[in-house]
Amino acid sequence: MTTIEIKSIQQIDEAAQRVLNAIHGKNIVCFYGTMGAGKTTLIRAICKALGVADVVTSPSFALVNEYTDRNGKPVYHFDFYRIKRIDEVYDFGYEEYFYNPEALCLIEWPELIEQILPTQGVVNIQIAVNADGSRTLQISD
Repeated sequence: MTTIEIKSIQQIDEAAQRVLNAIHGKNIVCFYGTMGAGKTTLIRAICKALGVADVVTSPSFALVNEYTDRNGKPVYHFDFYRIKRIDEVYDFGYEEYFYNPEALCLIEWPELIEQILPTQGVVNIQIAVNADGSRTLQISD
């Protein structure tokens, strides 16, 4: 397990690079944390570190936003907060995303779809908000 402390937003880019180093070789990254914990902010910083040129926003209503990193590889950003039924995930063809070995899948609210996540290539990141407003990331496979 890897632990990363983020004392202020000024450390987010460094933390994003450390996350990328910790997940090396995995293509599904699940972000767990309460509303407002910083999941989207961290994903935005990870995309920046990957060289994504697009504006990174939460795909709350679209379920997935598609980006391309500096090497032309796909980066998929999922937000499952608003799904009501697992069928919604089946309907948009999640397999094409999750089982693409060239793609990096960054998933917010994975607890709502855990039953369909692949059994390999998955990294979990728990984001805890500390009393002083800092964040603690716990990274595990």
